[in-house]
Amino acid sequence: MKTKLFLVTPPFTQLNTPYPATAYIKGFLNTKAIEAVQADLGIEVILKLFSKGGISDLFAVAAPQFEALNNSISDNSKRIFALQEEYIKTIDAVIAFLQGKNPTLALQICQEDYLPEASRFVQLEELDWAFGTMGTQDRGKHLATLYLEDISDFIVECVDANFGFSRYAERLGRSANSFDELYKALQEAPTYIDAVLLSTLKEKIESVQPTLFLISVPFPGNLYSAFRSAQWVKANYPTIKISMGGGFPNTELRSLSDSRVFEFFDYITLDDGEVPIEELILNIEDPSYGAFKRTFLLEDGAVVYKNNSAKSDYKQSQVGTPDYSDLLLDKYISVIEIVNPMHRMWSDGRWNKLTMAHGCYWGKCTFCDISLDYIKIYEPVAANLLCDRMEEMVLQTGENGFHFVDEAAPPALMRALALEILRRKLSVTWWTNIRFEKSFSKDLCLLLKASGCIAVSGGLEVASDRLLKLIDKGVTVEQVAKVTRNFTEAGVMVHAYLMYGYPTQTVQETVDSLEMVRQLFEAGVLQSGFWHQFAMTAHSPVGIYPEKFGVKKETEAIGSFANNDINYIDSTGIDHDKFSFGLKKSLFNFMHGICFDYELQEWFDFKIPKSKIADDFIYNALTEDADLNIKANAKIVWLGGKPSVSSFAKSKKGQSWQMMAFTFHDKKESFDIVLNDLEGQWLVNTLPLISVSNNKTFTFQELKASFETTLENFELFWYSKPVNTLREYGLLVL
Repeated sequence: MKTKLFLVTPPFTQLNTPYPATAYIKGFLNTKAIEAVQADLGIEVILKLFSKGGISDLFAVAAPQFEALNNSISDNSKRIFALQEEYIKTIDAVIAFLQGKNPTLALQICQEDYLPEASRFVQLEELDWAFGTMGTQDRGKHLATLYLEDISDFIVECVDANFGFSRYAERLGRSANSFDELYKALQEAPTYIDAVLLSTLKEKIESVQPTLFLISVPFPGNLYSAFRSAQWVKANYPTIKISMGGGFPNTELRSLSDSRVFEFFDYITLDDGEVPIEELILNIEDPSYGAFKRTFLLEDGAVVYKNNSAKSDYKQSQVGTPDYSDLLLDKYISVIEIVNPMHRMWSDGRWNKLTMAHGCYWGKCTFCDISLDYIKIYEPVAANLLCDRMEEMVLQTGENGFHFVDEAAPPALMRALALEILRRKLSVTWWTNIRFEKSFSKDLCLLLKASGCIAVSGGLEVASDRLLKLIDKGVTVEQVAKVTRNFTEAGVMVHAYLMYGYPTQTVQETVDSLEMVRQLFEAGVLQSGFWHQFAMTAHSPVGIYPEKFGVKKETEAIGSFANNDINYIDSTGIDHDKFSFGLKKSLFNFMHGICFDYELQEWFDFKIPKSKIADDFIYNALTEDADLNIKANAKIVWLGGKPSVSSFAKSKKGQSWQMMAFTFHDKKESFDIVLNDLEGQWLVNTLPLISVSNNKTFTFQELKASFETTLENFELFWYSKPVNTLREYGLLVL
């Protein structure tokens, strides 16, 4: 019997765009002519819940608590329940607005007498200054988001305590060393949210009729609903084989030994899914096949891990273009939750997801899972193939926005991709994650911006050179400052991931790190940031060799279910939790360009030492003289167009000579340069050769050799005023 696959992402991930795992796998299966259907159960459940019928049912489910005059119910939920007719009346129109189908509703929403308001709207006055005079559509989206969050608060208090827009029953998946709590929850009757999920799943299974059901579990907040879905399929369609893959099992379930898991799943596969899934299909079609790739299964009542397949993993050039067909791309909901500009990009708008390179080209950071294949095995995708995939996806999805979901996009590949985008004259918008390394020169940032790059995020982690060295980040704070300036001046937004509580980090280093961050925002070279508290993971160098980093695991015991986050004891004995509120509050203000003159002590309600960082540290780092040396093999690219050229004679003291005037037009303005006749003729011949539309790129050395066949002293020409003008308008050294 031919295998038919059903690929799902269980509730909940993002509201605004599908999580890409199933699209990646479906794209691969297309290359093998294997039939597969995919679904994002998260968005489908959300759309059922947040509809006129769904909201009516929610209030009906909650009604007995209010009829019983339950005194434990908050005043906020009582208010929402009392306004239920207003919520039922407005919900369909609001969802359509957030799907981009009803833009005129923003005018009503912004009058603030259309939506029923509960506790989430209390923060509005505080946020007015933060949002400023943002456009009607954006303000409407934000108000509509608060409205949905009010309903979410009601659901959590009165219907299902585990509900969350981007996660469901997340606490059951976090650090679940034992399967006991999750198993117990699964023995209880399905909740109201479960019932909506299972009714959706039932429709899908009956329609698709798969032989293999693949569930991708990227996060702890998808785990419970994955098990609940598998449980229902096992009970109702026992012949369907069920497999779990994705980010959660890849990091958390590598030492799985609890056999009860296989009451729900037949297989759990690790790391890249293509070959493991291919081998599962062969085993289903021929039970005597017996070869598996990185797969847990149950044999004779015991959990076994099989990796006896002779097949190698596919190269990135062989895995196909992600395929988003079957997904409800026009039904996703764009929301604006908070004023962090990078977090907004996560939640507002639909993005096609792609990867420039498998793994991480750096692969050294000591807090990162560098021992696992998804980081360890580095393999870039050729720029022309990436562009082919981008063009295919634009045609399929109708969207030209791309989020490259790399661990850290390689600068050389970003350069090649940008050049290819510009050569093909593609109009795309894209953003990605990077390392703040010195390769990101001013000119490279200008090239990336010209190709459609609008934002980058990168790990500054702990803004302390001692700790950056311990992390093996390969950057310094000074270098980060220069790179963030280069991106900012090119018009690319910069978001920094910040970390506190790294092993052996002192209170002084935390304070100094905050001062560095303050100065970076004050200098205007960072636009967004987020503080994370360090977490030790089992597959990072810190987790594998804790003694090297001055920490000790609380226990060496390995759980029978999930193993990733590790509790540890830091030799410093510092309670890093207490810094959380002050770090985040200060950052919120810095992001909005205020409170730079506050003493750092004002952010904390406990005594901290004064910073030892000079007030002008970042300023001085940014005002150092630029390096004027150009490498001979540097690529020279002209982003501008073809100039209009005219000749004229110039006379002085009875002598006359020919000159050439060039007029250039860029998108914003026009500018002129004047050269002598010989230099002008050389430039006329050279500009088409170094144009970004040309497939060949010329090096600085090649230009020098070309110039000096008829003229002298290329360096003198290169640093002249006319060429400096061209440098300001798109003559790039890469």
